[in-house]
Amino acid sequence: MPVPPRFLPLVSATAAVADRFVAAGHELHLVGGPVRDALVGLDVAASADLDYATSAAPDATLALVSGWAEAVWTQGQRFGTIGFLAGGVRHEVTTYRAEAYSPDSRNPEVVFATDIEADLSRRDFTVNAMALRLGAGSDLTLVDPFGGVEDLLAKRLRTPLSPDVSFTDDPLRMLRAARFLARFDLTPDPELVEAVGRLHERLAMISAERIRDELDRLIVTEPPGLGRGLWFLVHTGLASMFLPELPGLELEQDPIHQHKDVLAHTIAVVENTSGDRILRLAALFHDIGKPKTRAIGPKGVSFHHHEVVGARMTRDRMRALKYPNEDIAAVTELVNLHLRFHTYKMGWTDAAVRRYVRDAGPLLDRLNELTRCDCTTRNPRRAAALARRMDDLEARIAELRAEEELAAIRPDLDGVAIMEHLGIGPGRVVGEALAHLLDQRMEDGPLDPNEARRRLDAWWAARRD
Repeated sequence: MPVPPRFLPLVSATAAVADRFVAAGHELHLVGGPVRDALVGLDVAASADLDYATSAAPDATLALVSGWAEAVWTQGQRFGTIGFLAGGVRHEVTTYRAEAYSPDSRNPEVVFATDIEADLSRRDFTVNAMALRLGAGSDLTLVDPFGGVEDLLAKRLRTPLSPDVSFTDDPLRMLRAARFLARFDLTPDPELVEAVGRLHERLAMISAERIRDELDRLIVTEPPGLGRGLWFLVHTGLASMFLPELPGLELEQDPIHQHKDVLAHTIAVVENTSGDRILRLAALFHDIGKPKTRAIGPKGVSFHHHEVVGARMTRDRMRALKYPNEDIAAVTELVNLHLRFHTYKMGWTDAAVRRYVRDAGPLLDRLNELTRCDCTTRNPRRAAALARRMDDLEARIAELRAEEELAAIRPDLDGVAIMEHLGIGPGRVVGEALAHLLDQRMEDGPLDPNEARRRLDAWWAARRD
């Protein structure tokens, strides 16, 4: 079929590569995201990575680009892939493949194919099983043997072959389905949903790192698709394989937020937040401690200290998913602090504001947003009241920031000054003195050096009595 004008921005990025392959008598097709994204109207002109499928054998591809490209890498050559840098763009060219996976292996047995249709048939979804055949100059033709364009228009998610074949080949595709239906507002084909329900336990074959990366890609998609993607993970059983705490929330009644269960509330909070990955992960995990802390008393259901329990559970789950330590620390602390705002029901003293800012540290803005987004009540008066309290707190923080360096609160005397004043050497006592002066600083604001020394003397005298 003729190529729509929306594909023309891809010409400049691919023309030099295409000319070399066509001149040598090889077929070359652009595949992957740029083809799909161009069809849905997304900007593809600035793509930094382009993937191709070719009739050329890997050795022939290597010969075509060696000495011409700015850099060449051959790590994937045994799988048919040659990568290179040309014109400041990363290109990866792969020989047509008809690979198959053993049912008990996560690694493919690479078999090269002779035509693009066989190659496209092994891809994950029809909306990704399209290609642009690249001719000389601007001669482009769309190849769509499995109806990917029609599925995009119909908002439908299907696999090129049967979903059993696709998901047996690569079980991660089941998790990827959640991201694609979320990102492109697609409805999964009933056969696809049924297959995921039967095959979700095959996800156990996939490495934690690959699952983590796919979860991260899903979590930064935008509502309303994001929520649909998360519900897909729960209802198909996928979440139980790598994040069992999530479906575990579905049974926990939450009278505070007036949702039928904590899971519905959690997904609503995730959708409420901005697209920051760390913040969205914190929203996803913020209530996972509720099942373990659920208690029924005279006043109904309670979840005392669920933030503390949830922080520990968050740390353990993120470690299992091989998240970097920096990510684990940030998300865990946000979960641990997400109820702090609600402990100050009688108004915020200056000391309370200082402690809140100090404890939140660089996570302050994220913590404030998580607190706002955690309000999903349908009661407009309650929601307005919480918003006003949050507005008041942020105004107080701004006022104190103008007067004090809240982000860098320190005791008014350092360790050296304490040792000199008390006539003592290094040791545990110096740390205790610093902690006392920090408490004084948090309670009463900045102290001049004389007042700080006076309070240090009083503490020292009381400690020695």
